[in-house]
Amino acid sequence: MASKRQICFKCRIAVVLLVLLAGIAALIAVAIIQDTWRSKEYSFQYGIVIDSGSSRSNVYLYEWPGEKENETGVVTEIMNCRVAGDGISEMKIDQEKDAASWKAFRACMENITKAIPPKKHKTTPLFLGATAGMRLLHEADEQRSNEILASLRDYLSSLPFIFQNASIITGQEEGLYGWITVNYLMGNFLEKNLWNTYVRPEGAKTVGSMDLGGASTQIAFAVQDDLMGPDYLHVKLYGYPYNVYTHSFLCYGKNEAEKRVLDKVVQESSDPAHINNPCYPKGYNYTMNYSSIYNTECTKKPANYNPDQELLIVGAGDSDKCESIVKSIFDFRTCSSTQCSFDGVEQPPVTGDFMAYAGFFYTARALLMNGTSDFDQFNTAVRKFCHTEWKQLVEEKTWISERFLRTYCYASHYVFTLLADGYKFDNETWKNINFQSQVKKTSIGWSLGYMLSMSNMIPSEVNEIPPMTDPVFAGLIFLFSAITIVTTVLVFIIIIRTCY
Repeated sequence: MASKRQICFKCRIAVVLLVLLAGIAALIAVAIIQDTWRSKEYSFQYGIVIDSGSSRSNVYLYEWPGEKENETGVVTEIMNCRVAGDGISEMKIDQEKDAASWKAFRACMENITKAIPPKKHKTTPLFLGATAGMRLLHEADEQRSNEILASLRDYLSSLPFIFQNASIITGQEEGLYGWITVNYLMGNFLEKNLWNTYVRPEGAKTVGSMDLGGASTQIAFAVQDDLMGPDYLHVKLYGYPYNVYTHSFLCYGKNEAEKRVLDKVVQESSDPAHINNPCYPKGYNYTMNYSSIYNTECTKKPANYNPDQELLIVGAGDSDKCESIVKSIFDFRTCSSTQCSFDGVEQPPVTGDFMAYAGFFYTARALLMNGTSDFDQFNTAVRKFCHTEWKQLVEEKTWISERFLRTYCYASHYVFTLLADGYKFDNETWKNINFQSQVKKTSIGWSLGYMLSMSNMIPSEVNEIPPMTDPVFAGLIFLFSAITIVTTVLVFIIIIRTCY
């Protein structure tokens, strides 16, 4: 009888100890599960970049998921608002024009604001980057340049966003960010695999980029790691390193280079009342003031300069003469390196595919050469355009405004000279140039690349979701704590009884 009681007593002890250990284990398990099994819900984030070029400003709104791929946001352009009027470098001269510019800025920013969820306003970074137009103004009139930026900072900081800065970016930065934009849009950095996760494309190659703005032009392409110098930048994107050659040529943008060509034309003429311009089509006449050519740091004012003096420019439509004048603004002879582009600037040989956008694209489109073409085709199209009379051009190129149409004989010779004689594209490599303005319905330019780079420094917004709601977690903790306490008390009582 005593042995049965002893066995029964031991069974009770075993059951109580088992319940105690189970309670402790369950308590620990619930705490660990609640702490480590949290799922993460990433909300979309937004960023605004204002591209203030020499001729206009564009406001871009970008969106990316909070979860990043290898420390870089997967960014998408969701809105592009063009600010009406001139570029910001024309501010602080005419009060009426300034009023119109500010009105246009406010209209764009109101549209951008409406496109962002209100709860995201306070976490949306805002940047303004000014390019070559402001770089030139800063050289010519630093005080006015600073006043313009100060006014913009005051306005942008009043908006319901995280205003970061309004600054003048360097030409090298502009070239690099353009290269990043092109390769990002073409999927050369990331692609989704069968499991819907982002990976680096197998055997991925990057594409070079060429940007032609109003006041400057940029070229950028990836090169071997062992090449070094002031024009080589080492960057890391999506966890992978790249060595990028990039150079920006100030005063070689489409508008500024045209002024330099017009300066050559004017200097060769002895009669300001009748100046033959071989780069304007036959049948086109245009009257301009001296100031239209010499209101920039890119052209040197002549000794007899009178800003209000009128010049009658008469189109001559002489392709060969136009080509000769265009080439005269470059220096192809000076070079202290193995190979140079022009003006003594070192450049390694161009290799691989290239995307040519902005002014390159619009010039090629005027020639019906956008997309890809070959060397001779492009050259022939340039000469055909320059030999076409004004009346016929107006009838054929109905999608181009007359303001720009007159410039495309010069511009086409300029683009061909820059690419062939400057960057050294030839019969073989010219086929690798693709003249485009968009990729996947997204504008090509430096601003997206800038936003991609800046997203590295923007922390992810994440909402952690626990596996159990707070009431359930609290209830389970209470239950298993109670079981642990009760069984501990029972074990203590049983131990005390065994002592008597």
